[in-house]
This record gives sequence, C-alpha cells and structure tokens, in this order.
Amino acid sequence: MITKIIAETEIQKAKKYVDYVDKIVIVTHISPDGDAIGSSLALYHFLLEMDKQVNVIIPNEFPEFLRWMKGSNDIIIHEKNPQIAEETIAAAELIFCLDFNVVKRIEKLGPFVTQSKAKKVMLDHHLSPDNFCNVTMSYPQISSTSEMIFRFICRMGFFEEINKACAECIYTGMMTDTGAFTYNSNNSEIYYIIGELLKKGIDKDKIYALVYNTSSIDRLRFQGYIMYEKMKTFPEYKTALITISQKELDKFNFKKGDTEGFVNIPLSSNEIIFSALIKEDKGFVKISLRSKGNFPCNQFATEHFNGGGHLNAAGGEYFGSFNDAIKHFENILPEYNTFLLKN
Repeated sequence: MITKIIAETEIQKAKKYVDYVDKIVIVTHISPDGDAIGSSLALYHFLLEMDKQVNVIIPNEFPEFLRWMKGSNDIIIHEKNPQIAEETIAAAELIFCLDFNVVKRIEKLGPFVTQSKAKKVMLDHHLSPDNFCNVTMSYPQISSTSEMIFRFICRMGFFEEINKACAECIYTGMMTDTGAFTYNSNNSEIYYIIGELLKKGIDKDKIYALVYNTSSIDRLRFQGYIMYEKMKTFPEYKTALITISQKELDKFNFKKGDTEGFVNIPLSSNEIIFSALIKEDKGFVKISLRSKGNFPCNQFATEHFNGGGHLNAAGGEYFGSFNDAIKHFENILPEYNTFLLKN
C-alpha cells in the first residue's frame, strides 16, 4: 500500500469534474520532457478508458525518444497547429494542467487556458504553485508528476482502469524525472508503484532501452565533442559547465532531445557535485542544472535564471546573449561556495 499524500478533498473535487464532463484537454509545459509527456499520455489513456473525449495539447515539439509511447501521434502541438489547439481548448469543459505550476511555463497557450471557462485541475510537483486552477494538487515531495497521476487514478478508485499503455507512460515519466532512479528516488513507495506497473505488463528494460539507447551517430559524435571541447571545470567550486552554441547544434544536425542527459555526465566524477549546461536557443538561452548531495539546484535556478525545479535537478532561462548567460553563471557561482564546500 502507499500513503495518502494527496488531500482527499482535492481528489474528490477533481473526480466530480471528471464524472460530469465529456470534453477534456490536458496541457503541459514548454519543451516537454519525459515526465511531461509521460504524465499527459498516462492521463490521456486513463480518460479514454472512461469514455471521455480527450486531447493532449503541448506548446512545442517533444523529443524523438519519447515518440514510441502509444498516443504520441495524437498530441496537438500548438506551434504547428495553433488554430486546432486554440479551438480545442475553447471547447473544453475540463482542463488538466500537468507538470507546471505557473502559467508562463506554457507560454503562448497561457491566455487560452486562463481565459477558458472550463474547470481547471493542476497536478504538479514543483514548489510555489500559482493560484489559477479550481483544484491544485501540488506536492514537491513526490518524485514526478507521473507518480502523481498513478496516485490520483488509484485514489479515485480506478486502479483496474490503468491499462498497459497508461502504465508504460507512468513508468517512463517516473524513470526520466529521477535519472533512471538515480536521484530523488529514495522513497520506498516509488518501488511499490513500479511493482504495480509491472503487474500491468510493462517491460521496464525495454522502456529504458527505448528512451536511453536510441542515439543517432550524430548524437554520439556530438556527445564526445561536448565532453572534450565544451566542458569547463571549476575545481575550487566542484562545478562543471557545459556550453553549447546554436552553431554547434547546427554542426551536429541537432534534433529535439539530443542534449538530454549531457548535464548528468560530469556528476560521474567524484570531483564534481554541481553540473550546468547552457544551451543557445531561439530567442533565449536555456540552462539545465544537476547536483549531488544538498546543493540546491532549484534555488540557483529560481534566483538567477527565471526557473525552478528540485533540489538536485532544475532548469531555467536567460533572456540575453549566449555569452552573457555564461558570464552571468560564472559571476554568481562564488555566491554558492558555502553550499558547495558543505558537500
């Protein structure tokens, strides 16, 4: 059994919404990752089992290594099909907001979601949620939003309605948001949930291979180049910084998701406890942060890079030049020396 972390009043209120509507939309954050897509498609499959009309809508493209999940071809991408996405949101009677807790995280979808007359339910695990939903289920102590989806479905009394496709998506989200269960995953209930998902027929070894062992030759060469040429270390701060320009992305035929996991690699050294990846993007600079021990990636991201996340895994954005973002990171690093020396 697992503990009842989510408040019963929140469960019942959200269940009532599900019971009394037909048209449901699920939205998740910009540049969706494994947990965003996993939780969204898991809820999608469950709601289909409940005979609901359901659509998943995301702001922009998601990585190729997640496209094996059943239902991924049905996702509406706002960047590619804005009219369909906006009309679908306008017609919705209920909107689930998954894996984000502030409207800015869905960017151009934000106004359409907030202006919708549909009831809104948030399921998320990040700190400090905004108050824009009728039901807010936000529990940072839970490892992933996908784990929350499992708990939500079971607490409503519908474990039997979790089919294999739903279970695969839940597992994928849990696995990717914990670095294949290498961080933020010491709660024994995570492994109880995995046991229940295995009973649904998932092949966890195959899922791992589909997510992590599908690199193109270009990506493998890119990874080697990045680690040798673009990783700078700061021994006095036990920190590594990887920087990737748009020119370098183009050189290696970058595809969405190709840099996934790069930021984790420096942490395999016993000399590094804080790792950052700064990547040039269209109109802004993206930063990914990972750490070991008690170094607060989320605090670093929130205070300096318009972001947030978890203790050992966070991310953010910098609205300025690529070089300025790098300088900004290097200039503020000494402020965190106390945290770094403790580890």
